[in-house]
Amino acid sequence: MILTKAFATISPKSPLGPFQFERRSPRENDVVIDVAYCGVCHSDIHQARDEWGNSIYPMVPGHEIVGTVSQVGKGVSYFNVGDTVGVGCLVDSCRECPACHESLEQYCEHGMVGTYNSMERDGHTPTYGGYSNKIVVREEFVLKVDPSLNLAAVAPLLCAGITTYSPLRHWNVTQGKKVGIVGLGGLGHMGVKFSKALGAQTVVFTTSESKRKDAERLGAHQVVLSTRSDEMESQNNSFDFILDTVSAPHDVNPYLQLLKRDGQMVLVGVPTQPLTVAPTNLILSRKSLAGSLIGGIKETQEMLDFCAKHKIVSDIEIIPIQKINEAYERVIRSDVKYRFVIDMNSL
Repeated sequence: MILTKAFATISPKSPLGPFQFERRSPRENDVVIDVAYCGVCHSDIHQARDEWGNSIYPMVPGHEIVGTVSQVGKGVSYFNVGDTVGVGCLVDSCRECPACHESLEQYCEHGMVGTYNSMERDGHTPTYGGYSNKIVVREEFVLKVDPSLNLAAVAPLLCAGITTYSPLRHWNVTQGKKVGIVGLGGLGHMGVKFSKALGAQTVVFTTSESKRKDAERLGAHQVVLSTRSDEMESQNNSFDFILDTVSAPHDVNPYLQLLKRDGQMVLVGVPTQPLTVAPTNLILSRKSLAGSLIGGIKETQEMLDFCAKHKIVSDIEIIPIQKINEAYERVIRSDVKYRFVIDMNSL
């Protein structure tokens, strides 16, 4: 067994604090990773505080992991000691269902194994995430990372990055398309970068005038204040695709009106209240409202390679692990541009 240092929470109302546990010794197909950086995702907060009602304690959050391979099982063929690697939101799946055979492990019909707050395939061993100094993962769920990139800023690509990249690729966003990004936060800022790099005309929708300059810096061709009806109406029937990254309750109908015939609006944020949709906003112009999760391992590797080619990383603020509880409160206040990343050397 591998003695592992971490930060964990033991109940919904407990702060995160030092925690030790044992990782399994590497099996034949396992990779042992020394964790260098771990991003802080808003879903870490939801799950640490049991806001989704499925939390397992004690909990070591973290699913945006970048580190170095320190040991490999004897059956591992794709990774070597010293490789720079990443681990995202899942560490296993059934590997047998139709979704898994199509490299869509995130939609595994028997349930993917989350990097934390989940159970291993044995049904009783809890998974612990990247707020730790080491992690042990099956080779098939480890990703190669270009070591020339800013590795701390790569970490959020493993969730925020793939969450926005996957729908843009699935719905074939390419040069010549007009794309709207709703919200400019941890997800939205990555959506802007990817949309621009894919060649699309990229428009950011925000409720805050103060975000205009930042949206333009990130690559937006235009910024629309969604609180201004005249600005919204000027965009009617002009978008091929809209990516909605907002997790706060909001009205999606004004955005549906902006789509062209056969346009798509895709949700990647998770509002806490059900959305109300006027059917005519879909029916009259054959528009679609859909949702998207993360990506499978193959697509996540594609995304990382795309980022290496285009020099895309997240905008981050690095913190020591001892600042994690403060960081959670700042995330809730939207007081970060745009993702926190923990320097795990501080553990």
